[in-house]
Amino acid sequence: MSTARFLAAQSVGLILVTIAVILARRFKFLPMMLVILGTLVAVNALTHAVTALSILRYGPGLFSSIFIWAPLGIATLIRFKGGIDDQRQYWIAIAIGVGINVVVGILTMRGGRVV
Repeated sequence: MSTARFLAAQSVGLILVTIAVILARRFKFLPMMLVILGTLVAVNALTHAVTALSILRYGPGLFSSIFIWAPLGIATLIRFKGGIDDQRQYWIAIAIGVGINVVVGILTMRGGRVV
């Protein structure tokens, strides 16, 4: 993926996360949104580590994933494990976060092309 595409994708991601947090606050599902975001961060960190191990080479974002993003994602998931009254919502939020990672992974493997 080119630098320009990467920056464009990051910008779209930032805008979507910002909108999601605003909607979560407005419609009062902030804890569920935090679990979704925690899952996104933790799974993304895991994919960076697995990719580096599979190719036995350093990949961009590897160290920040291991030392910053994975701990933050995992801490968020642990913090909200008992913080959401309906445990089904907790697991649904995790499934949504994993699903978003799958979509982003597919787009990334295609070089950022949607079509």
